[in-house]
Amino acid sequence: MPLAMTKDVFITCAVTGSGATQDRSHHVPRSPKQIADSAIAAAKAGAAVVHCHVRDPETGAPSRDLGMFREVTDRIRDSDTDVVLNLTAGMGGDITFGDVENPMQLSKAGTDMAGASERVAHVAECLPEICTLDCGTMNFAEADYVMTNTPGMLVAMGRMMTELGVKPEIEAFDTGHLWYAKQLVKDGVLDSPALVQLCMGVPWGAPDDLNTFMAMVNNVPDDWTFSAFGLGRNQMAYVAASVLAGGHVRVGLEDNLWLDKGVLAENWQLVERAGTIIENMGARVIGPAEVREKLGLVKRAPKG
Repeated sequence: MPLAMTKDVFITCAVTGSGATQDRSHHVPRSPKQIADSAIAAAKAGAAVVHCHVRDPETGAPSRDLGMFREVTDRIRDSDTDVVLNLTAGMGGDITFGDVENPMQLSKAGTDMAGASERVAHVAECLPEICTLDCGTMNFAEADYVMTNTPGMLVAMGRMMTELGVKPEIEAFDTGHLWYAKQLVKDGVLDSPALVQLCMGVPWGAPDDLNTFMAMVNNVPDDWTFSAFGLGRNQMAYVAASVLAGGHVRVGLEDNLWLDKGVLAENWQLVERAGTIIENMGARVIGPAEVREKLGLVKRAPKG
């Protein structure tokens, strides 16, 4: 296959995520102010897009509190730093089953299931340019926890996002997720060309070897835009791999806590390093205005 390297690359910074990383690094932002400040610093370092979750400010536990999403949005929008806002819509599809003999005795602490409208409520309130759509159900490397996104749920959420004028970023954790994303476009639920994030090395989805990565890349339609990331130590290797394969880049503390061996990272440092890799490859890092033009995005104020 010919080399089809991306020449104009945008960086997404995944600022905080929802994983249990808050106690492994003091740099993982918790409060809405910390999350917004970290996102703004990442934008100043070169991120055109910031992908934001919210957390309980005291415990760091993941949350889908609408008020916290609104505060993060307002703080970013009211700053003097322009950036494309990408809010998660992945919360509210979490099941943790009971033990193997009593699976339907669900763990209340690990289960958070909500309806489609509730899962998209903060998107309707905050009106980001982009929100994520996790395009499938998957086992995670967390005992009996399952991320659940049924076809019916994805159709409902996808239609709501499209009607709101917010572009879904399809998160594909495995090949079947990408397959179903193409079906959502074919069925008119999502607009084409679509935007997809290839999520590599997340147990137990697609492994981050290059054969699997290129199988994913080769199944992205030619007119779609894709970005990719590798979890953990391979984050920076995937900056280079994604650009070489014709895609864009995601880094950030959601996916990797380390800058170097024994050195905990801040988001802006990961963005800065990714930008250096991209530019040393002979490509150019583009900003939020160019991303909006490329993807047909519209920056809007949150609902009053």
